[in-house]
Amino acid sequence: MSKPIIGDLSFAGSFPFSKLLDFCVKSHSARDARRIHARIIKTQFASQIFLQNRLIDAYGKCASLDDARKLFDKMPDRNTFSWNSMITTFMNSGFPDEAARLFSSMPVPDQCSWNSIIAGFAQHDRFEEALGYFIRMHRKGFVLNEYTFGSGLCACSGLKDLRMGSQIHALMFKSQFSLDVFVSMMENVTLAEPKQGLQIHDCVVECDNFRDDLILSNALVDMYAKCGRIDEARYIFDRMRMRNVVLVKRNVVSWNALIAGYIQNGESEEALVLFRMLKRESISPTHYTFGNILNACANLADLQLGRQAHTDLLKQGYQSQHGDVFVGNSLLDMYMKCGSVEEACQVFEKMVEKNIVSWNAMIVGYSQNGYGIEAIELFKEMLAFGEKPDKITMIGVLSGCRHGGLVEEGRHYFMSMSEKYGLVASEDHYTCMVDLLGRAGCLDEAKKMIERMPIHMKGDAVIWGSLVSACKVHKNMRVGEYAAEKLLEMKSKKSGGYVLISNMYAEFGRWEDVVRVRKVMKERGVIKEGGCSWIEILGSVHVFMVKDKTHSQTNQIYVFLKMLTNQMKKLHSQSHDMELLNNPD
Repeated sequence: MSKPIIGDLSFAGSFPFSKLLDFCVKSHSARDARRIHARIIKTQFASQIFLQNRLIDAYGKCASLDDARKLFDKMPDRNTFSWNSMITTFMNSGFPDEAARLFSSMPVPDQCSWNSIIAGFAQHDRFEEALGYFIRMHRKGFVLNEYTFGSGLCACSGLKDLRMGSQIHALMFKSQFSLDVFVSMMENVTLAEPKQGLQIHDCVVECDNFRDDLILSNALVDMYAKCGRIDEARYIFDRMRMRNVVLVKRNVVSWNALIAGYIQNGESEEALVLFRMLKRESISPTHYTFGNILNACANLADLQLGRQAHTDLLKQGYQSQHGDVFVGNSLLDMYMKCGSVEEACQVFEKMVEKNIVSWNAMIVGYSQNGYGIEAIELFKEMLAFGEKPDKITMIGVLSGCRHGGLVEEGRHYFMSMSEKYGLVASEDHYTCMVDLLGRAGCLDEAKKMIERMPIHMKGDAVIWGSLVSACKVHKNMRVGEYAAEKLLEMKSKKSGGYVLISNMYAEFGRWEDVVRVRKVMKERGVIKEGGCSWIEILGSVHVFMVKDKTHSQTNQIYVFLKMLTNQMKKLHSQSHDMELLNNPD
C-alpha cells in the first residue's frame, strides 16, 4: 500500500497531521500551520473535511483570520463544525458582525453554534445582542446548557439587568431538573415576563443539585452582585461547598466576584473582611483580587491597609511581572486617593507597562491633591510618549488648571478637546471650566459658558452651585442672584445647593432671602445633612456626627472640649488686652 510522504516521514492516516496542528496552536505559530497545510495539500487527505476543519481552527487560534477565511471559502463541502470554527474565529479576531452574518447564512445551526454567537457578543460587551440570541435560542427549543447560561448571565451582569438575570437563574433550574412541583411553576415563565422568574428565585436556590456547577454558581454571584443584589450574591456564595468528593467548592473566581460586588455596592469594609476570610482559607489571590482590594483601600482612604496590600502583592511577585498593568494602576489610584503622592510616583516610575489608565490615574491624582502644575507637566509628557488623551485625561488637566489658577491654560485645553483631540466636552468638563473661571473672578464668562452648554446638558445643581459659591467669594450679587434662581428652579432634594444660596445671601445681609430659601427647603422636604468626621486611633475608627452623643466616651469628650473652649477664650481675652495696652488710642 502506498503511503503519502511528507519530508522524510510517511503517514498512513490523517491523525498525525491533526497532532502537528495541535503543536502549532500551542506555539501560536501560524507559519508552521501554513507549512503543514502545504504538505496536507500534496496528500490524499487534502479534501478531508476533518482536517480542513482542524486547519480553520488552528488558523483561528494562531490569529490568522485571512488563512482561515480563504480555506473556508474554498471548501467544496462543509459540515456544522466547519461553520462553528469559522464563527468562533471571527469572534476571537474581533469581528462579531462578520460572525453574525456567517451564523445567519448557516444551513442548520446546532447548540454549539448558538453558544458561540452568544458568548462572542457577551465577550465583546455587546450584551443586548447576546441576550437577543439567547432568547431566540430558547424560543427555537434548543437545549440550554451551562455555557449558554454562563454567557447569558455575563450579559445580564454587563447590563445590570436583575430581572433577566433572575429569570435565567430560574430557567437553569427548569433545564436541569424535572420535579413536577417546580416545572408546573415554570410553565408560564417566558423571557418576556421576568417577574415570574423573581418569584420562584427562592425555590431555585433551595435545590442541592443546582449548586453542583461551580461555573454557573460563580456567574450567578457575579450577576446578582453587579445588579445591586449583594445579599442574594452572598447567599449563593455561602452555599457553595464540597459535595460527595466532587469539587464544587468556591474558588478564587467566586471570591473575586463577591469582593468586587461589595466594592461596587459601596461596602468596601465588607470586601476587606471577605479578603481576610480568603487568606484564612488559604486561597491564593490573583491580580484581580488585589486590584479590587486596593480599590477598597482607596475608597476608605486607608493608607495603612493599602500599604499592607502592596506588601502582599510584592510577596506574590505580581508587580514584577511584565504587563501586569492592572495591578499597577490599582496601586496608583490607591496611593493618590490616600494622599500619598510620593509613593504613587514611585510606583508609576517602576511600572514596566503603562496605558491610558495609568496616565489618567496620575494626572487626576495630582489634580485632586492640589498639584496642578505637576498634572499639566505630566500631561505634556504623556503626549510626548504618543498617548492620546481621553475624556478622563482632560478632566484631570482642567482640574489641574483649576487648582493651579491657570486660566489661560484652562481655556486653551478646553478648546483643544474638540479641535485637536476630537473629544466632545461633557458636563464634568464644563463644571471644571466654570469653577476655574469662578475662582479667577471671571463670573460673567462662567455664566455665559453655562448658558452655551448643549441643550441635553442644561447645567446641573453642581455647576450652578459652583457659580453661586464663586459669586459669594467675589461679592458679585448680580450674577450670584441669577445663579441662585437657576439653582432653585431645579428643585433638588439635596441640601448642599440651598446652603450655598443661603450663605451667599447672608454674606450680603439679605436676611429676607435667607428666610425665603429656608422656607423653600421646608416646603420641598429638604433636610440639611449633619456634618460627619472620623479619626483612626490604634487601628480603631471613631465616627462623630453633629451633636453626637452616642460615643462610649461622650462625657469625657465633652468635658475635654469645654476645657479647650475655655482656654481658647482665655487666650483670646489676653490677646485683646495686650492689643489695648500696645495701642491705647
